[in-house]
Amino acid sequence: MDIHRCRFVNYPASAINSIAFTHSTLASVSATRKYTQKNIQVRLAIGRANGDIEIWNPLNGAWHQELVIPGGQDRSVDGLVWVTDADEEMADGKIIHGKSRLFSIGYTSTITEWDLEKAKAKKHASGQHGDIWCLGVQPLPHKATAASNSNRKLVAGTVDGNLVLYSLEDDDLKFEKSLMRTPSKNVKFVSIDFQSRNVVVVGCSNGTICAYDIRNGTLLRQMTLGTDINGGSKNIIVWSVKCLPNGDIVSGDSTGQVCIWDGKTYTQAQRIQSHNQDVLCLSVSADGSKIVSGGMDRRTAIYEPIAGQAGRWTKVFHRRYHGHDVKAMASFEGKGMSVVVSGGSDSNPVVIPLRGAGREYHRTLSHLPQNATLQSAAKARLILSWWGNEVRIWHLLTPAQQLLQDPAASTNLRKNRKLVAKILVRGESSISSAAISEDGTLLAAATASDIKVFQLDLAGEQLQIRKVAFETLGRGASKIQISPDKQWISWVEDGSKVMAARVDSENHTVSRPSKLPRLRRQIPKNLLLSGLGSYDRNITQMAFSPDSRMLAVADLAGYMDTWVLRVPQEELPNGTSGKNDDDEDDANRSSDSESDEDDSNSSVEGPRWVRNPKAGLLPKLSAAPVVLSFSPTQQEEDDYSLLVITTLKQLFVFNPRHGSLSEWSRRNTYHKLPEQFRETRDLVKGAVWQGERVWVYGVSFLFMLDLSRDFDPEKDNLVSKRKSQGTKRKRQANESGAGGRMDKNSHGLGPQKVRIAQGPEGKGWEEVDAMIVDDGKSVASASGIEDNDDFEDEDEYVGELQRLREENGEVDGDEEGRKELVEGDKTAKWWHTYQFRPILGIVPVGNGQGDVPVEVALVERPLSGVDLPERYFAEGEWERR
Repeated sequence: MDIHRCRFVNYPASAINSIAFTHSTLASVSATRKYTQKNIQVRLAIGRANGDIEIWNPLNGAWHQELVIPGGQDRSVDGLVWVTDADEEMADGKIIHGKSRLFSIGYTSTITEWDLEKAKAKKHASGQHGDIWCLGVQPLPHKATAASNSNRKLVAGTVDGNLVLYSLEDDDLKFEKSLMRTPSKNVKFVSIDFQSRNVVVVGCSNGTICAYDIRNGTLLRQMTLGTDINGGSKNIIVWSVKCLPNGDIVSGDSTGQVCIWDGKTYTQAQRIQSHNQDVLCLSVSADGSKIVSGGMDRRTAIYEPIAGQAGRWTKVFHRRYHGHDVKAMASFEGKGMSVVVSGGSDSNPVVIPLRGAGREYHRTLSHLPQNATLQSAAKARLILSWWGNEVRIWHLLTPAQQLLQDPAASTNLRKNRKLVAKILVRGESSISSAAISEDGTLLAAATASDIKVFQLDLAGEQLQIRKVAFETLGRGASKIQISPDKQWISWVEDGSKVMAARVDSENHTVSRPSKLPRLRRQIPKNLLLSGLGSYDRNITQMAFSPDSRMLAVADLAGYMDTWVLRVPQEELPNGTSGKNDDDEDDANRSSDSESDEDDSNSSVEGPRWVRNPKAGLLPKLSAAPVVLSFSPTQQEEDDYSLLVITTLKQLFVFNPRHGSLSEWSRRNTYHKLPEQFRETRDLVKGAVWQGERVWVYGVSFLFMLDLSRDFDPEKDNLVSKRKSQGTKRKRQANESGAGGRMDKNSHGLGPQKVRIAQGPEGKGWEEVDAMIVDDGKSVASASGIEDNDDFEDEDEYVGELQRLREENGEVDGDEEGRKELVEGDKTAKWWHTYQFRPILGIVPVGNGQGDVPVEVALVERPLSGVDLPERYFAEGEWERR
């Protein structure tokens, strides 16, 4: 495979402003109830400065980014809260887990509820008050019942010192009343948390913490921080407040101090100077045994109670996991996990062990999306990328093989690629998905409210763009694809509805869209009414077959649906005429939210999509798919292989027209796959085919797997132990959902006394508590984001075969196998590298046939090339580790 290594995609990093879990802990769920915890839908929501909301599934440490709801112009998500109702018990004893609703604020006077099933905003509500700066949800009573769900409130603090109440009754969201307004002028309510069901604690911008009774708006007590003990500013801002299970209050403020307050007397019990700059966020463990703080000095600190001294705390250690301000964090405990997830201006979520602090490593997740915002028109050598409301099209001029033969290629690399077009999609919403045809003549871009289609004509060095008439009835899409023959456009509407429309290239029009009915699934009623409802029916993967005669989709639940293109008077494969394809066996039509009513596809004249007669035979996957891709050549008559890779690194090859698993996939089960592939932490992002070989990649790795040969697990496991020093070390299994356990001979995470230079010129020394850890074992490397990554020049081009000749130890196999791979022999069954990182996407820009290497563009997006906000330092202050 020949690689164009590029970093020209316009993909800026966006700061993380808010983080929230659906459940902070599962310990409160009654152990006497008959249910399985795996049915509880725990999700993490991350809000970014560009308005994006990301939904992550912890997956016991696998961390799958399931959904990204794009933001829009002048939008920002600055606060997130989940409202989870109490559980209910059905007559048959089954448990309906409490429904979860997601709300956000963005420094406006509006609260937004999000519909995760449709991946769009559901409701907006606002009142006669200023911008909302903080938002809290009223907790359930100790003995919660179904009636308790309708009585809960949202309490918001505003920039003008107003405390307001929003009602959630009858699954609605509406402004109810203003509880009170502070008499002091220029006082802002900055942070909020509930001490009990009816008492809310608010951190203010004037150095005070106030406790209010939300039943009548009465001020119960006002606590004053006073002045900075270090002689700093008198205007102290309480950036964060949290309440411990025993009622005590923890605050973090602009002086860098964490304060502990007695929850009964509302007096200050302790003041800890743990940060050099503002403490911006706090989190507490479910049992109240740990406090975590993050601040503007990039530190994350953990505190524990002092043995034998009730109400007294001490800082156990601190470390800098982030490269910029730590602005938000949230904790989760349950199902074998105990973690704190933090984020800030550097855009990378960091998973920190909570229960295993000091014994396990942290893990840095990627700032890049799970589904690459990258596509290509291989025949035209065009690359399509998008971000915000902008689409960019690049042209790679010279094939890779010609560059390798040119002695002066290194001086012409910049000239080999050219930006040929920028397209701005009008509207307030950002682009959710885009696609380009293989010949580069048709482009489609979708937002949450609209779909735009363009005709492209690359004449010489100029790209002519013409808009195509397309009536989408005012609805957008979360995912869109163009068939290889550019005759069809298919997209996902409202998260789970599959639509298709035919393209008339001559008249520059698109036909009226039609809905493709999905199979109805037998899903228990208690699951449909629990947690996030039908959210896991959201479609995340979509693929056309190379001949454009089959369409396949897959959702988060692991269900797959396939359709075939039926042409009038043409018999479908396998001897099926297709006349009654929509009248399928009732065994495949059980109760579900899907419906075949109003199917406009049945009235379409000419070629139309019908359900694959064998679609019901494809099994439900045990995990969400992250790759869905057809093989480039037919394996059997009229049947392409369908490759599916899940979040658990399961690899399946199906024969979709037969509704069966391929013989190769039956022989090569999960445990026979290469150990390096199974043990790699990061999830697979995509796949590129080269004949029978498939190149799969994640944010930090690139694997080649030969699907024409069986794997030998005994030989592969033996070979994997003979790895060179340049290859990544294998990590131990997760313990709490963050990194693996530390080696016995590694340094602990406890506080260590070290001496550092005092002042930028190194005058004098000072003993401080610091975090001592073996950086070579940092779990950041497992996610592809290392502190000391040495990235090569942006314009460097590396041919993959040439690189293999220059390197040693990157091929997992013996010397003979390495030689065979370099020389292009097909006897090497698998290979992998961690050289490229972080990978935004890999797309083909040439068609490799036979022994001709496939030509691809590999696009990296390291944070080293992203503009971050400037670091803040007080005058005369030198930042210390």
